Amino acid sequence: MTTPATAKSPPLSDYLCFAVYSANLAFGRAYRPVLEPLGLTYTQYVALVALWEQDDQTVGSLGEKLFLESNTLTPILKKLEQMGFVERRRDPADERQVRIRLTAKGRDLQDECIGDKLIEATGLGGDFAKVQKAIATLRDNLLASTAP
Repeated sequence: MTTPATAKSPPLSDYLCFAVYSANLAFGRAYRPVLEPLGLTYTQYVALVALWEQDDQTVGSLGEKLFLESNTLTPILKKLEQMGFVERRRDPADERQVRIRLTAKGRDLQDECIGDKLIEATGLGGDFAKVQKAIATLRDNLLASTAP
């Protein structure tokens, strides 16, 4: 038997955090059929997008952009390297750093226009940029509120 929510507790659907969380899950579902034929996961894809924006980055700088720790990012990059999309190498100026660079195959994948398919799937039309900016602002505000 379930008990009804009290007046103190709004329904789950009223929580902003749940809306963002469930939207993230929906994005994963929407990306899956587009990325599966390419053998990519969503996280691998966003790593490639960040490299298309700025190639030849350190693992650390790429991790900062993706909000991932290097111990999470490294297996993703190893898989992308095995698939032939990126190459990893030690930075000659600082051997402690590993640099990530797109291969020709990784650069060519940018021409697939994957993002355009998903922008359309959001159904936001002309509001897409406004919603994206609002969510990025929300993220930045939350991160700032937890900064030391």
